[in-house]
Amino acid sequence: MDPNPADLLLTGGAVYTVDDARSVHEAVAVKDGRIAALGPADELAHLAGSTTRVVDLEGRTVLPGFQDAHLHPLDGGLLAIVCNLHETESAAECLEVIRRYAAGHPERDWITGDGWSMDFFSGGNPDKEHLNAVVADRPVYLENRDGHTAWVNSRALELAGITAGSSDPADGRIERGAEGEPTGALHEGAMGLVGDLVPEPTQEEWEQALLNAQAQLHALGITAWQDASVKPETLAAYRAVAGRGALTMRVEGNLLWVRARGEDQIDDLVAMREQGTVGRLRIRGTKIFQDGVLENFTGALLEPYVGTDNLGLGMHESEELARMVTLLDAHGFQVHIHTIGDRAVRESLDAFEAAQRANGPRDARHHLAHIQLVHPDDQPRFAELGVVANAQPYWAATSRYVTELTLPFIGEERARYHYPFGSLHRAGATLAFGSDWTVSTADPLPQIEVAVSRVEHPNRDTEPLLPEEALDLDTAVAAFTRGSAYVNFLEDETGTIEPGKLADLVVLDRDLFDPGAGPVGDARVLLTLSEGEAVYDAF
Repeated sequence: MDPNPADLLLTGGAVYTVDDARSVHEAVAVKDGRIAALGPADELAHLAGSTTRVVDLEGRTVLPGFQDAHLHPLDGGLLAIVCNLHETESAAECLEVIRRYAAGHPERDWITGDGWSMDFFSGGNPDKEHLNAVVADRPVYLENRDGHTAWVNSRALELAGITAGSSDPADGRIERGAEGEPTGALHEGAMGLVGDLVPEPTQEEWEQALLNAQAQLHALGITAWQDASVKPETLAAYRAVAGRGALTMRVEGNLLWVRARGEDQIDDLVAMREQGTVGRLRIRGTKIFQDGVLENFTGALLEPYVGTDNLGLGMHESEELARMVTLLDAHGFQVHIHTIGDRAVRESLDAFEAAQRANGPRDARHHLAHIQLVHPDDQPRFAELGVVANAQPYWAATSRYVTELTLPFIGEERARYHYPFGSLHRAGATLAFGSDWTVSTADPLPQIEVAVSRVEHPNRDTEPLLPEEALDLDTAVAAFTRGSAYVNFLEDETGTIEPGKLADLVVLDRDLFDPGAGPVGDARVLLTLSEGEAVYDAF
Protein backbone atom coordinates (compact mmCIF):
# COMPACT_ATOMS: atom_id res chain seq x y z
CA MET A 1 0.00 0.00 0.00
CA ASP A 2 1.28 3.43 -0.94
CA PRO A 3 2.03 5.68 2.09
CA ASN A 4 0.37 8.56 0.21
CA PRO A 5 -2.81 6.91 -1.11
CA ALA A 6 -5.14 8.35 -3.71
CA ASP A 7 -8.35 10.06 -2.70
CA LEU A 8 -10.22 8.25 -5.48
CA LEU A 9 -9.42 5.27 -7.70
CA LEU A 10 -11.57 4.52 -10.74
CA THR A 11 -10.55 1.07 -11.90
CA GLY A 12 -11.53 -1.77 -14.19
CA GLY A 13 -12.92 0.31 -17.03
CA ALA A 14 -12.01 2.20 -20.18
CA VAL A 15 -10.43 5.55 -19.37
CA TYR A 16 -10.48 7.43 -22.69
CA THR A 17 -7.99 10.21 -22.12
CA VAL A 18 -8.68 12.13 -25.39
CA ASP A 19 -4.97 13.06 -25.32
CA ASP A 20 -2.90 13.49 -28.47
CA ALA A 21 -2.29 9.74 -28.71
CA ARG A 22 -5.92 8.93 -27.83
CA SER A 23 -4.58 6.53 -25.21
CA VAL A 24 -6.92 4.31 -23.19
CA HIS A 25 -6.21 2.99 -19.70
CA GLU A 26 -7.94 0.69 -17.23
CA ALA A 27 -7.64 2.94 -14.21
CA VAL A 28 -7.16 6.52 -13.08
CA ALA A 29 -6.17 7.75 -9.63
CA VAL A 30 -7.10 11.16 -8.22
CA LYS A 31 -5.26 13.01 -5.47
CA ASP A 32 -5.87 16.55 -4.18
CA GLY A 33 -8.23 17.32 -7.04
CA ARG A 34 -5.83 16.31 -9.81
CA ILE A 35 -5.00 13.28 -11.93
CA ALA A 36 -2.31 11.41 -10.01
CA ALA A 37 -1.79 8.37 -12.20
CA LEU A 38 -3.08 6.39 -15.18
CA GLY A 39 -2.42 2.79 -16.13
CA PRO A 40 -3.41 -0.85 -15.84
CA ALA A 41 -5.70 -1.68 -12.94
CA ASP A 42 -3.18 -4.00 -11.26
CA GLU A 43 -0.38 -1.40 -11.44
CA LEU A 44 -2.51 1.27 -9.74
CA ALA A 45 -4.01 -1.01 -7.09
CA HIS A 46 -1.32 -0.04 -4.55
CA LEU A 47 -2.68 3.54 -4.56
CA ALA A 48 -5.83 2.42 -2.74
CA GLY A 49 -5.58 3.07 0.98
CA SER A 50 -8.02 2.95 3.87
CA THR A 51 -9.34 6.43 3.01
CA THR A 52 -9.48 5.92 -0.76
CA ARG A 53 -12.83 5.69 -2.49
CA VAL A 54 -12.48 2.83 -4.95
CA VAL A 55 -15.02 2.58 -7.78
CA ASP A 56 -15.10 -0.64 -9.77
CA LEU A 57 -16.04 0.56 -13.24
CA GLU A 58 -16.96 -2.91 -14.51
CA GLY A 59 -15.98 -1.96 -18.05
CA ARG A 60 -17.64 1.46 -18.05
CA THR A 61 -16.21 4.59 -19.69
CA VAL A 62 -14.38 7.48 -18.04
CA LEU A 63 -14.03 10.66 -20.10
CA PRO A 64 -12.86 14.19 -19.43
CA GLY A 65 -15.79 16.22 -18.17
CA PHE A 66 -17.93 17.54 -21.01
CA GLN A 67 -17.70 21.29 -21.71
CA ASP A 68 -20.61 23.09 -23.39
CA ALA A 69 -19.23 25.83 -25.63
CA HIS A 70 -22.50 27.71 -26.18
CA LEU A 71 -25.62 27.69 -24.03
CA HIS A 72 -27.99 29.90 -22.04
CA PRO A 73 -27.85 28.27 -18.60
CA LEU A 74 -29.69 30.82 -16.50
CA ASP A 75 -32.60 30.82 -18.93
CA GLY A 76 -32.69 27.06 -18.43
CA GLY A 77 -32.60 27.45 -14.68
CA LEU A 78 -35.54 29.88 -14.83
CA LEU A 79 -37.78 27.27 -16.46
CA ALA A 80 -38.80 26.14 -12.98
CA ILE A 81 -40.71 29.38 -12.41
CA VAL A 82 -41.91 30.50 -15.88
CA CYS A 83 -44.30 28.90 -18.36
CA ASN A 84 -42.19 26.03 -19.71
CA LEU A 85 -43.26 24.86 -23.16
CA HIS A 86 -40.18 22.80 -24.00
CA GLU A 87 -41.90 19.45 -23.53
CA THR A 88 -44.90 20.30 -25.68
CA GLU A 89 -45.38 18.60 -29.06
CA SER A 90 -48.21 20.55 -30.69
CA ALA A 91 -49.92 23.93 -30.74
CA ALA A 92 -52.88 22.50 -28.84
CA GLU A 93 -50.61 21.18 -26.11
CA CYS A 94 -48.85 24.56 -25.89
CA LEU A 95 -52.13 26.35 -25.38
CA GLU A 96 -53.26 23.93 -22.69
CA VAL A 97 -49.98 24.37 -20.77
CA ILE A 98 -50.32 28.16 -21.06
CA ARG A 99 -53.93 28.04 -19.84
CA ARG A 100 -53.01 25.90 -16.82
CA TYR A 101 -49.99 28.06 -15.97
CA ALA A 102 -52.02 31.28 -16.10
CA ALA A 103 -54.77 29.76 -13.96
CA GLY A 104 -52.22 28.54 -11.42
CA HIS A 105 -50.42 31.90 -11.18
CA PRO A 106 -53.05 34.61 -10.72
CA GLU A 107 -50.41 36.71 -8.93
CA ARG A 108 -48.30 37.22 -12.07
CA ASP A 109 -48.93 40.45 -13.96
CA TRP A 110 -47.32 38.95 -17.08
CA ILE A 111 -47.38 35.39 -18.38
CA THR A 112 -43.87 34.71 -19.66
CA GLY A 113 -41.86 31.70 -20.71
CA ASP A 114 -40.46 29.92 -23.73
CA GLY A 115 -40.12 26.63 -25.56
CA TRP A 116 -42.76 26.50 -28.31
CA SER A 117 -41.62 25.22 -31.67
CA MET A 118 -42.13 26.99 -35.00
CA ASP A 119 -43.08 23.74 -36.73
CA PHE A 120 -46.28 23.64 -34.62
CA PHE A 121 -47.72 26.42 -36.78
CA SER A 122 -48.38 26.96 -40.48
CA GLY A 123 -45.46 28.91 -41.92
CA GLY A 124 -43.81 28.82 -38.50
CA ASN A 125 -45.85 31.75 -37.16
CA PRO A 126 -48.31 31.48 -34.24
CA ASP A 127 -51.35 33.75 -33.95
CA LYS A 128 -52.35 36.12 -31.15
CA GLU A 129 -55.98 34.99 -31.29
CA HIS A 130 -55.05 31.55 -30.00
CA LEU A 131 -53.36 33.19 -27.00
CA ASN A 132 -56.28 35.57 -26.48
CA ALA A 133 -58.55 32.55 -26.14
CA VAL A 134 -56.60 31.22 -23.12
CA VAL A 135 -55.25 34.46 -21.58
CA ALA A 136 -56.99 37.73 -22.38
CA ASP A 137 -56.75 39.67 -19.11
CA ARG A 138 -52.93 39.83 -18.88
CA PRO A 139 -50.11 40.34 -21.39
CA VAL A 140 -48.40 37.18 -22.65
CA TYR A 141 -44.82 37.01 -23.97
CA LEU A 142 -43.48 33.58 -24.96
CA GLU A 143 -40.24 33.05 -26.86
CA ASN A 144 -39.79 30.08 -29.16
CA ARG A 145 -37.15 27.43 -28.61
CA ASP A 146 -34.45 29.17 -30.59
CA GLY A 147 -35.13 32.58 -29.00
CA HIS A 148 -35.58 34.39 -32.31
CA THR A 149 -39.37 34.82 -32.31
CA ALA A 150 -41.82 35.88 -29.59
CA TRP A 151 -45.51 34.95 -29.47
CA VAL A 152 -47.62 37.65 -27.86
CA ASN A 153 -51.33 38.26 -27.26
CA SER A 154 -53.40 41.36 -27.98
CA ARG A 155 -52.92 42.77 -24.49
CA ALA A 156 -49.13 42.70 -24.92
CA LEU A 157 -49.37 44.38 -28.33
CA GLU A 158 -51.65 47.03 -26.83
CA LEU A 159 -49.24 47.80 -23.97
CA ALA A 160 -46.37 48.11 -26.45
CA GLY A 161 -48.39 50.33 -28.77
CA ILE A 162 -47.90 48.01 -31.73
CA THR A 163 -50.53 48.56 -34.42
CA ALA A 164 -50.90 48.22 -38.18
CA GLY A 165 -49.20 51.60 -38.46
CA SER A 166 -46.10 50.56 -36.51
CA SER A 167 -42.84 50.33 -38.44
CA ASP A 168 -40.56 47.32 -38.29
CA PRO A 169 -37.32 47.97 -36.39
CA ALA A 170 -34.16 47.85 -38.49
CA ASP A 171 -33.11 44.54 -36.95
CA GLY A 172 -36.45 42.74 -36.83
CA ARG A 173 -39.90 42.15 -38.27
CA ILE A 174 -43.48 42.33 -37.01
CA GLU A 175 -45.47 39.51 -38.61
CA ARG A 176 -48.61 40.96 -40.19
CA GLY A 177 -51.94 39.90 -41.68
CA ALA A 178 -53.42 40.92 -45.02
CA GLU A 179 -54.42 44.38 -43.75
CA GLY A 180 -51.08 45.00 -42.05
CA GLU A 181 -52.31 44.26 -38.53
CA PRO A 182 -49.84 42.49 -36.18
CA THR A 183 -50.66 38.78 -35.96
CA GLY A 184 -48.81 38.06 -32.71
CA ALA A 185 -45.36 36.91 -33.92
CA LEU A 186 -42.38 39.22 -33.42
CA HIS A 187 -39.06 38.30 -35.02
CA GLU A 188 -35.55 39.23 -33.89
CA GLY A 189 -35.25 42.93 -32.88
CA ALA A 190 -39.03 43.31 -32.93
CA MET A 191 -39.18 41.02 -29.90
CA GLY A 192 -37.84 43.84 -27.78
CA LEU A 193 -40.87 46.02 -28.53
CA VAL A 194 -42.73 43.85 -26.03
CA GLY A 195 -39.86 42.07 -24.33
CA ASP A 196 -38.46 45.32 -22.92
CA LEU A 197 -41.70 45.71 -20.97
CA VAL A 198 -41.51 42.30 -19.30
CA PRO A 199 -40.50 42.48 -15.61
CA GLU A 200 -37.00 41.14 -14.94
CA PRO A 201 -36.46 38.26 -12.49
CA THR A 202 -35.20 39.29 -9.08
CA GLN A 203 -31.57 38.86 -8.02
CA GLU A 204 -32.64 35.94 -5.83
CA GLU A 205 -34.41 34.28 -8.78
CA TRP A 206 -31.35 34.65 -11.01
CA GLU A 207 -29.11 33.10 -8.36
CA GLN A 208 -31.49 30.19 -7.91
CA ALA A 209 -31.67 29.78 -11.69
CA LEU A 210 -27.88 29.47 -11.79
CA LEU A 211 -27.90 26.81 -9.08
CA ASN A 212 -30.74 24.96 -10.83
CA ALA A 213 -28.84 24.93 -14.13
CA GLN A 214 -25.59 23.90 -12.47
CA ALA A 215 -27.21 20.87 -10.84
CA GLN A 216 -28.98 19.83 -14.05
CA LEU A 217 -25.85 20.09 -16.17
CA HIS A 218 -23.55 18.37 -13.69
CA ALA A 219 -26.00 15.45 -13.85
CA LEU A 220 -25.28 15.32 -17.60
CA GLY A 221 -21.52 15.12 -17.08
CA ILE A 222 -20.83 18.80 -17.80
CA THR A 223 -18.05 20.43 -15.80
CA ALA A 224 -17.60 23.70 -17.73
CA TRP A 225 -19.76 25.92 -19.91
CA GLN A 226 -19.55 29.07 -21.97
CA ASP A 227 -22.54 31.30 -21.29
CA ALA A 228 -23.42 32.85 -24.65
CA SER A 229 -25.10 35.95 -23.26
CA VAL A 230 -24.17 37.46 -19.90
CA LYS A 231 -26.06 40.62 -18.92
CA PRO A 232 -25.44 42.89 -15.92
CA GLU A 233 -28.16 41.18 -13.87
CA THR A 234 -26.87 37.67 -14.60
CA LEU A 235 -23.27 38.73 -13.98
CA ALA A 236 -24.39 39.89 -10.54
CA ALA A 237 -25.87 36.43 -9.90
CA TYR A 238 -22.67 34.71 -11.06
CA ARG A 239 -20.55 36.92 -8.83
CA ALA A 240 -22.74 36.28 -5.81
CA VAL A 241 -22.80 32.49 -6.24
CA ALA A 242 -19.08 32.30 -7.07
CA GLY A 243 -18.24 34.63 -4.18
CA ARG A 244 -19.76 32.28 -1.62
CA GLY A 245 -18.00 29.25 -3.14
CA ALA A 246 -21.15 27.66 -4.54
CA LEU A 247 -20.09 27.80 -8.21
CA THR A 248 -18.76 24.30 -8.96
CA MET A 249 -19.06 24.75 -12.75
CA ARG A 250 -16.18 26.37 -14.64
CA VAL A 251 -17.76 29.32 -16.44
CA GLU A 252 -16.58 31.37 -19.38
CA GLY A 253 -18.95 34.26 -19.98
CA ASN A 254 -19.73 36.46 -22.98
CA LEU A 255 -21.01 39.97 -22.44
CA LEU A 256 -23.82 40.79 -24.84
CA TRP A 257 -23.07 43.46 -27.46
CA VAL A 258 -26.18 45.68 -27.50
CA ARG A 259 -26.87 46.70 -31.10
CA ALA A 260 -28.62 49.94 -30.15
CA ARG A 261 -25.64 51.25 -28.16
CA GLY A 262 -22.92 50.82 -30.77
CA GLU A 263 -19.27 51.38 -30.04
CA ASP A 264 -19.94 53.71 -27.09
CA GLN A 265 -20.50 50.64 -24.90
CA ILE A 266 -16.89 49.45 -25.04
CA ASP A 267 -15.89 51.12 -21.75
CA ASP A 268 -18.84 49.51 -19.96
CA LEU A 269 -17.90 46.10 -21.37
CA VAL A 270 -14.32 46.50 -20.18
CA ALA A 271 -15.55 47.50 -16.71
CA MET A 272 -17.88 44.48 -16.54
CA ARG A 273 -15.07 42.18 -17.66
CA GLU A 274 -12.92 43.46 -14.81
CA GLN A 275 -15.61 42.27 -12.38
CA GLY A 276 -15.78 38.85 -14.01
CA THR A 277 -13.03 36.88 -12.28
CA VAL A 278 -14.44 35.28 -9.14
CA GLY A 279 -13.73 31.68 -8.16
CA ARG A 280 -14.49 29.50 -11.20
CA LEU A 281 -16.01 32.42 -13.15
CA ARG A 282 -14.15 34.12 -15.99
CA ILE A 283 -15.51 36.83 -18.29
CA ARG A 284 -13.38 37.40 -21.37
CA GLY A 285 -15.78 37.28 -24.34
CA THR A 286 -18.32 39.45 -26.12
CA LYS A 287 -21.27 38.01 -28.03
CA ILE A 288 -22.47 39.61 -31.28
CA PHE A 289 -25.52 38.62 -33.32
CA GLN A 290 -24.82 38.95 -37.04
CA ASP A 291 -28.08 37.43 -38.31
CA GLY A 292 -31.22 35.59 -37.27
CA VAL A 293 -32.41 32.11 -38.28
CA LEU A 294 -33.40 30.53 -41.58
CA GLU A 295 -36.86 29.44 -40.43
CA ASN A 296 -38.18 32.99 -40.23
CA PHE A 297 -36.08 34.21 -43.20
CA THR A 298 -33.79 36.36 -41.03
CA GLY A 299 -30.66 34.24 -41.51
CA ALA A 300 -28.33 36.29 -43.75
CA LEU A 301 -27.69 34.66 -47.15
CA LEU A 302 -25.33 35.31 -50.03
CA GLU A 303 -28.17 34.63 -52.48
CA PRO A 304 -31.91 35.17 -51.83
CA TYR A 305 -34.25 32.66 -50.27
CA VAL A 306 -35.87 30.51 -52.97
CA GLY A 307 -38.66 32.33 -54.79
CA THR A 308 -37.95 35.69 -53.12
CA ASP A 309 -35.61 38.64 -53.33
CA ASN A 310 -34.98 38.40 -49.57
CA LEU A 311 -31.32 38.05 -48.51
CA GLY A 312 -32.24 37.77 -44.84
CA LEU A 313 -31.35 40.15 -42.06
CA GLY A 314 -27.77 41.25 -41.52
CA MET A 315 -27.67 42.80 -38.08
CA HIS A 316 -24.60 44.87 -38.93
CA GLU A 317 -23.23 46.13 -42.23
CA SER A 318 -19.99 44.34 -43.05
CA GLU A 319 -17.86 47.47 -42.57
CA GLU A 320 -19.51 48.15 -39.21
CA LEU A 321 -18.95 44.56 -38.09
CA ALA A 322 -15.28 44.77 -39.04
CA ARG A 323 -14.91 47.97 -36.97
CA MET A 324 -16.65 46.39 -33.98
CA VAL A 325 -14.59 43.21 -34.07
CA THR A 326 -11.34 45.13 -34.55
CA LEU A 327 -12.19 47.36 -31.58
CA LEU A 328 -13.07 44.43 -29.33
CA ASP A 329 -10.00 42.49 -30.43
CA ALA A 330 -7.81 45.51 -29.66
CA HIS A 331 -9.27 45.55 -26.14
CA GLY A 332 -8.39 41.87 -25.66
CA PHE A 333 -11.89 40.40 -25.93
CA GLN A 334 -12.61 36.97 -27.31
CA VAL A 335 -15.36 37.59 -29.89
CA HIS A 336 -18.22 35.09 -30.20
CA ILE A 337 -20.54 35.68 -33.17
CA HIS A 338 -23.95 34.15 -33.89
CA THR A 339 -23.82 33.11 -37.55
CA ILE A 340 -26.52 31.00 -39.23
CA GLY A 341 -26.49 31.96 -42.92
CA ASP A 342 -23.57 31.77 -45.34
CA ARG A 343 -23.42 35.58 -45.67
CA ALA A 344 -23.22 36.02 -41.89
CA VAL A 345 -20.39 33.48 -41.74
CA ARG A 346 -18.46 35.19 -44.55
CA GLU A 347 -18.91 38.68 -43.14
CA SER A 348 -17.77 37.50 -39.71
CA LEU A 349 -14.68 35.75 -41.09
CA ASP A 350 -13.92 38.94 -43.04
CA ALA A 351 -14.22 40.90 -39.79
CA PHE A 352 -11.75 38.61 -37.99
CA GLU A 353 -9.36 38.93 -40.91
CA ALA A 354 -9.65 42.73 -40.73
CA ALA A 355 -8.93 42.63 -36.98
CA GLN A 356 -5.79 40.57 -37.57
CA ARG A 357 -4.56 43.02 -40.19
CA ALA A 358 -5.19 46.00 -37.90
CA ASN A 359 -4.08 44.57 -34.56
CA GLY A 360 -1.72 41.76 -35.48
CA PRO A 361 -2.22 38.08 -34.69
CA ARG A 362 -2.80 36.96 -31.11
CA ASP A 363 -4.17 33.94 -29.26
CA ALA A 364 -7.74 35.27 -29.36
CA ARG A 365 -9.70 32.06 -30.06
CA HIS A 366 -12.55 33.99 -31.65
CA HIS A 367 -15.40 31.71 -32.66
CA LEU A 368 -18.50 31.48 -34.81
CA ALA A 369 -21.50 29.74 -33.30
CA HIS A 370 -24.13 27.69 -35.15
CA ILE A 371 -22.53 27.82 -38.66
CA GLN A 372 -25.59 26.26 -40.30
CA LEU A 373 -24.58 27.25 -43.85
CA VAL A 374 -20.87 27.65 -44.62
CA HIS A 375 -20.01 28.24 -48.26
CA PRO A 376 -17.24 25.87 -49.44
CA ASP A 377 -14.98 28.85 -50.19
CA ASP A 378 -15.14 29.85 -46.51
CA GLN A 379 -14.60 26.43 -44.93
CA PRO A 380 -10.76 26.55 -45.07
CA ARG A 381 -10.73 30.08 -43.62
CA PHE A 382 -11.52 28.85 -40.08
CA ALA A 383 -8.13 27.13 -39.84
CA GLU A 384 -6.35 29.89 -41.77
CA LEU A 385 -7.62 32.57 -39.37
CA GLY A 386 -7.53 30.47 -36.20
CA VAL A 387 -11.30 30.85 -35.75
CA VAL A 388 -13.01 28.06 -33.81
CA ALA A 389 -16.06 26.40 -35.38
CA ASN A 390 -18.53 26.37 -32.49
CA ALA A 391 -21.09 23.82 -33.67
CA GLN A 392 -24.44 22.68 -32.29
CA PRO A 393 -24.53 19.08 -33.53
CA TYR A 394 -28.05 18.18 -32.37
CA TRP A 395 -29.54 20.20 -35.24
CA ALA A 396 -27.64 18.39 -38.01
CA ALA A 397 -30.47 15.99 -38.81
CA THR A 398 -33.60 15.79 -40.96
CA SER A 399 -36.04 17.19 -38.42
CA ARG A 400 -39.25 18.93 -39.46
CA TYR A 401 -37.44 22.23 -38.89
CA VAL A 402 -35.07 21.20 -41.66
CA THR A 403 -37.43 19.43 -44.06
CA GLU A 404 -40.37 21.84 -43.80
CA LEU A 405 -38.96 25.22 -42.74
CA THR A 406 -35.41 25.23 -44.14
CA LEU A 407 -34.61 23.04 -47.15
CA PRO A 408 -37.51 24.25 -49.34
CA PHE A 409 -36.29 27.83 -48.95
CA ILE A 410 -32.52 27.46 -49.33
CA GLY A 411 -32.48 25.31 -52.49
CA GLU A 412 -30.42 22.31 -53.56
CA GLU A 413 -27.04 24.04 -53.92
CA ARG A 414 -26.98 25.50 -50.41
CA ALA A 415 -28.41 22.29 -48.99
CA ARG A 416 -25.11 20.62 -49.92
CA TYR A 417 -23.23 22.67 -47.32
CA HIS A 418 -25.77 22.44 -44.52
CA TYR A 419 -24.08 21.95 -41.11
CA PRO A 420 -20.81 20.98 -42.84
CA PHE A 421 -19.02 19.73 -39.74
CA GLY A 422 -17.12 16.96 -41.54
CA SER A 423 -15.88 19.37 -44.20
CA LEU A 424 -14.78 21.89 -41.57
CA HIS A 425 -12.91 19.17 -39.67
CA ARG A 426 -11.19 17.94 -42.84
CA ALA A 427 -10.23 21.55 -43.63
CA GLY A 428 -8.40 21.76 -40.30
CA ALA A 429 -10.87 23.78 -38.25
CA THR A 430 -10.88 23.38 -34.47
CA LEU A 431 -14.33 22.07 -33.56
CA ALA A 432 -16.01 22.89 -30.26
CA PHE A 433 -19.47 21.58 -29.44
CA GLY A 434 -22.25 23.36 -27.59
CA SER A 435 -25.94 22.67 -27.08
CA ASP A 436 -27.47 26.16 -27.25
CA TRP A 437 -29.66 24.94 -24.35
CA THR A 438 -32.51 25.79 -23.89
CA VAL A 439 -32.97 25.75 -27.67
CA SER A 440 -32.36 21.99 -27.60
CA THR A 441 -31.28 19.32 -25.15
CA ALA A 442 -28.27 20.03 -22.95
CA ASP A 443 -27.35 16.32 -22.85
CA PRO A 444 -24.02 15.87 -24.69
CA LEU A 445 -24.61 12.18 -25.45
CA PRO A 446 -27.55 12.54 -27.88
CA GLN A 447 -25.70 15.46 -29.45
CA ILE A 448 -22.63 13.30 -30.00
CA GLU A 449 -24.83 10.57 -31.48
CA VAL A 450 -26.32 12.99 -34.02
CA ALA A 451 -22.86 14.31 -34.94
CA VAL A 452 -21.86 10.74 -35.79
CA SER A 453 -25.10 9.51 -37.39
CA ARG A 454 -26.59 12.75 -38.82
CA VAL A 455 -29.93 11.13 -37.90
CA GLU A 456 -32.54 12.83 -35.75
CA HIS A 457 -32.66 11.81 -32.09
CA PRO A 458 -34.67 10.03 -30.84
CA ASN A 459 -36.44 9.44 -34.21
CA ARG A 460 -33.72 7.17 -35.49
CA ASP A 461 -35.70 5.85 -38.47
CA THR A 462 -35.31 9.13 -40.41
CA GLU A 463 -32.90 9.64 -43.31
CA PRO A 464 -29.46 11.03 -42.43
CA LEU A 465 -28.71 14.63 -43.32
CA LEU A 466 -25.66 14.74 -45.60
CA PRO A 467 -23.99 11.62 -44.15
CA GLU A 468 -20.69 12.68 -45.73
CA GLU A 469 -20.62 15.46 -43.13
CA ALA A 470 -20.72 12.98 -40.23
CA LEU A 471 -17.88 12.84 -37.73
CA ASP A 472 -16.39 9.70 -36.23
CA LEU A 473 -17.09 9.07 -32.57
CA ASP A 474 -13.58 9.98 -31.43
CA THR A 475 -13.75 13.37 -33.16
CA ALA A 476 -17.22 14.10 -31.79
CA VAL A 477 -16.17 13.26 -28.23
CA ALA A 478 -13.06 15.41 -28.62
CA ALA A 479 -15.19 18.36 -29.76
CA PHE A 480 -17.23 18.16 -26.53
CA THR A 481 -14.13 17.83 -24.33
CA ARG A 482 -10.76 19.11 -25.52
CA GLY A 483 -12.24 21.24 -28.34
CA SER A 484 -14.53 23.12 -25.97
CA ALA A 485 -11.75 23.31 -23.37
CA TYR A 486 -9.64 25.06 -26.01
CA VAL A 487 -12.25 27.70 -26.83
CA ASN A 488 -12.76 28.12 -23.07
CA PHE A 489 -9.00 28.71 -22.52
CA LEU A 490 -9.01 25.71 -20.18
CA GLU A 491 -6.94 23.19 -22.14
CA ASP A 492 -3.90 23.44 -19.85
CA GLU A 493 -5.97 22.20 -16.91
CA THR A 494 -8.88 20.23 -18.37
CA GLY A 495 -10.27 18.68 -21.56
CA THR A 496 -8.04 15.60 -21.48
CA ILE A 497 -7.14 13.09 -18.76
CA GLU A 498 -3.42 13.46 -18.12
CA PRO A 499 -1.31 13.39 -14.96
CA GLY A 500 -1.26 16.77 -13.26
CA LYS A 501 -4.46 18.05 -14.84
CA LEU A 502 -7.56 18.79 -12.79
CA ALA A 503 -9.79 15.79 -12.13
CA ASP A 504 -12.83 17.07 -13.99
CA LEU A 505 -14.20 13.70 -15.08
CA VAL A 506 -17.38 11.91 -16.07
CA VAL A 507 -18.20 8.21 -15.70
CA LEU A 508 -20.75 6.71 -18.11
CA ASP A 509 -22.84 3.59 -17.66
CA ARG A 510 -21.20 1.66 -20.54
CA ASP A 511 -18.18 1.50 -22.82
CA LEU A 512 -19.12 4.26 -25.20
CA PHE A 513 -16.83 2.95 -27.94
CA ASP A 514 -18.19 -0.60 -27.87
CA PRO A 515 -20.56 -0.98 -30.86
CA GLY A 516 -22.47 -3.60 -28.93
CA ALA A 517 -23.23 -1.28 -26.01
CA GLY A 518 -26.21 0.37 -27.70
CA PRO A 519 -26.75 3.86 -29.15
CA VAL A 520 -24.49 6.57 -27.79
CA GLY A 521 -27.48 8.79 -27.05
CA ASP A 522 -28.89 6.17 -24.67
CA ALA A 523 -25.82 6.23 -22.42
CA ARG A 524 -26.22 7.79 -18.99
CA VAL A 525 -23.95 9.59 -16.56
CA LEU A 526 -23.21 7.85 -13.27
CA LEU A 527 -20.61 10.19 -11.75
CA THR A 528 -19.40 13.72 -12.44
CA LEU A 529 -16.30 15.06 -10.73
CA SER A 530 -15.12 18.65 -10.43
CA GLU A 531 -11.54 18.74 -9.12
CA GLY A 532 -12.09 15.25 -7.79
CA GLU A 533 -15.23 16.15 -5.84
CA ALA A 534 -18.47 14.43 -6.79
CA VAL A 535 -20.91 17.07 -8.04
CA TYR A 536 -23.25 14.34 -9.31
CA ASP A 537 -23.20 10.76 -8.04
CA ALA A 538 -25.57 7.98 -9.12
CA PHE A 539 -23.41 5.01 -8.03
